Amino acid sequence: MTLRKQRRLPRAATVLTAAGTALAGTLLMAPGAHAADSDITFSNVVINKGKPIVLGTGAEIEVPMTYTLKTRVRLDSWQVSPYRGTYGQNSYHLAIGTIRWNCSQSSAGGYTFYDCDESLQVDPDMLPGGRKLVNSDATVWKTAGLGIKVGGGYDDDLLSYTTRLKRASVIEGADATPEPVTKGGPITVKGTLKRANWNTHRYDLYGGQKVVLQFKAAGATAYSYVRTVTTSSTGALRTTVTATKDGTWRWYYGGNSVTGAKATTGDYVDVR
Repeated sequence: MTLRKQRRLPRAATVLTAAGTALAGTLLMAPGAHAADSDITFSNVVINKGKPIVLGTGAEIEVPMTYTLKTRVRLDSWQVSPYRGTYGQNSYHLAIGTIRWNCSQSSAGGYTFYDCDESLQVDPDMLPGGRKLVNSDATVWKTAGLGIKVGGGYDDDLLSYTTRLKRASVIEGADATPEPVTKGGPITVKGTLKRANWNTHRYDLYGGQKVVLQFKAAGATAYSYVRTVTTSSTGALRTTVTATKDGTWRWYYGGNSVTGAKATTGDYVDVR
């Protein structure tokens, strides 16, 4: 049996029962943590294809997630959720909802297996319980699985898998001038690096960061390294290079443990 894609329910969880019925509401939350039993286990969890989740301000995103559920009891519903804190009453969860695209079902050894493909709905302005993200949430999040049994009862499974959440960065005003330029003349490349501030829900200037200037010659397929420039205290980027051939200039910021990477789209300069 395959559980099929369901209609998205804005700002609410889309949780499928074992029969494939969509349930609308907030994410399921266990009343308290307890040790997982052997009847229900979650494994093979991968969130965002193993990459950090990078989140800006105000815009909800969908984060892909896959996992395997193994059970020998019938379930009404289940979920896998990233969380912080001590699981149970003193934890808070990241996703405001889940879209379940597909769950393929198989059986072996008295167990039923569900291989699920889902999307977590994540919004910096809305976490379950009315909380919002703050800058200290840019860190490692733990994960837990929860299964609600038919006829009552539940099991939660505290998992070893973790995912990292990062604040988005942007480079504004990226520009290479003049256009066109005489061969051998100077090209000045500018920009301003900013980073999402979840405390204030805006983008702030981001100083003291190393940003790479890259160049892709006309006809080339990849950018090459030119030099590294450190942003000023106000996040400003500025450097001058010599025009030798037609091509595209861009800035690339590699990010750090709490900040996501960013590359500008590139600015083409005609050398004459």
